[in-house]
Amino acid sequence: MPSVTDANPITAVGSAASAGPSGRRVVSIVGPTASGKTSLGIALAKALEQADGTPCEIVNADAYQMYRGMDIGTAKPTAAERAQVSHHLLDCMDPQDTMSVALFQQMARQCISQLQDRGVRPILVGGSGLYARAAIDDISFPPTDPQVRERLERQADEIGGQAMFDELQRRDPEAAEHMDPHNTRRTVRALEVIELTGRPYSSMLPRYRYVIPSVQIGLDMPREQLDERIDARTQQMRDEGFVDEVVRMRPRLGPTAARALGYQQIADYLDGLMSEDEAFADIAQHTKRLARKQMGWFGRDPRIHWLTAASEGLVERAVQIVHHADAGDYDAIDSQADEYVQHHLGQLHTTRLQARVQS
Repeated sequence: MPSVTDANPITAVGSAASAGPSGRRVVSIVGPTASGKTSLGIALAKALEQADGTPCEIVNADAYQMYRGMDIGTAKPTAAERAQVSHHLLDCMDPQDTMSVALFQQMARQCISQLQDRGVRPILVGGSGLYARAAIDDISFPPTDPQVRERLERQADEIGGQAMFDELQRRDPEAAEHMDPHNTRRTVRALEVIELTGRPYSSMLPRYRYVIPSVQIGLDMPREQLDERIDARTQQMRDEGFVDEVVRMRPRLGPTAARALGYQQIADYLDGLMSEDEAFADIAQHTKRLARKQMGWFGRDPRIHWLTAASEGLVERAVQIVHHADAGDYDAIDSQADEYVQHHLGQLHTTRLQARVQS
């Protein structure tokens, strides 16, 4: 991906989807927790509106910030931050409800469409990688059928996982080529999808291909600095009354909301299983582990334009990236992302990612 400082950016040769008459792309800001995505989203919305005269509004792409009342533990934008730029898909679910990626995809795409109809540029902000991709990428969520799944699981018990995988190789060799033959659960799921849809499972795997013309900006940060920010955020959660929030929310948390990082640790403290100090130390440790996983997830996507979070001129460079995307400068190479991801999983990918982080 060319950096915004390239003298001769790639000229677009067309894209799979139209960005509309304005050419304005949806912006998606991604990166690990505590890297400053919320702040950049607000600052970028203001800067783009000032530069283009086009209003921007933020669409939340964090799985747990959609739940009402889960404010401190999810680092939800504050009332003051929301007053600066309009936010959407915050506080839109009761904590007893079940949020899924498929449901979020419907909600996010409807929200994006409504904003674009009003002439507003949507800016997605969130660290939930699959949620961020589901909003703008070629990702479908095949149906399930408990009876079909149960029958296939019984069959796997009778004939063994390898025989089931052999059947998958016969029916969908492309899917089998990218799957672990020892993962019988995934093999069963693939065969279930094939039976329910009549289509190869491989045809429904996620693609690095925008269905909504977009540009992604990633925030990177040295590990030591990110760890310090996570420690500071965890202490801030404690100071702001996270324990009281868990006491208030605990009776109302459904099975999905209860998985939000930090809530179980505080519940364990309340139940006397650990001290308060131990609970918050465990939250910080798990948050750092989550940040590593997030970078691994986002690092696989070659379309992301990486910027150093603490660098001077961060907002200005983000604006330049968006303007290049609006002009179609990245379309040609973005359209090849699937091929690139499949064939460059080692040093070439790392080199390209590092080059873009430094750009």
